[in-house]
Amino acid sequence: MEDILKKIARCVEKGKIAREFPHPAELAGQDGVYELTKQALESGVPPHEILSQGLIAGMNIVGELFQAGEVFLPDVLVSARALSMGMMHLKPYFHSGAIKHKGKVVIGTVQGDLHDIGKHVVSLFFEGGGWDVIDIGVNVSAQKFLEAVVEHRPQAVGLSALLTTTMVNMEHITGMIKSAHPGTKVVIGGAPVSQSFADRIGADCYSPDPQGALEFLNRSCS
Repeated sequence: MEDILKKIARCVEKGKIAREFPHPAELAGQDGVYELTKQALESGVPPHEILSQGLIAGMNIVGELFQAGEVFLPDVLVSARALSMGMMHLKPYFHSGAIKHKGKVVIGTVQGDLHDIGKHVVSLFFEGGGWDVIDIGVNVSAQKFLEAVVEHRPQAVGLSALLTTTMVNMEHITGMIKSAHPGTKVVIGGAPVSQSFADRIGADCYSPDPQGALEFLNRSCS
């Protein structure tokens, strides 16, 4: 059992999606996350162990490597796709309650900003870390964020912006969330954002990379 979980984690780390995919060359012709997750379930490995010791363990390694600058965005995206193949097999167990997410996160790009890539990468890290992510898109108004908080009752809200002209909208959105739902954590990120800006607007967390934001969620919200 331990061996197959280690194989799943390694395949997530290396971005080995399935047997039919040649990437990476060192694992060509071998089973990937898709096959190994299915085999683990058929062998009776508990779904929550596949999630924590296989899929999440592998994505944690990717996050640490990305944070250290040893892998790059294309590598992260391939690993995330591999992880999603395993999650396909686990979805019925989430729905049945056999395994549970750590919590919920609503995430969106703030009003006036149409950039999506950074938000998408952060969402993948959160999902890979065991969180249920509700992505409400780009150009999201404060009212739409509030409506999503009321509907989904998340532990945290993630705000993304790529422009200095749109990051200012984070202050208004953060203030409204904190006023209406003071227990909800606000996590902000994006190229122009800084820790001093986060402190000024009252956000609970700023991180220059997805792994740091995930660590905050795990530490403060789960």
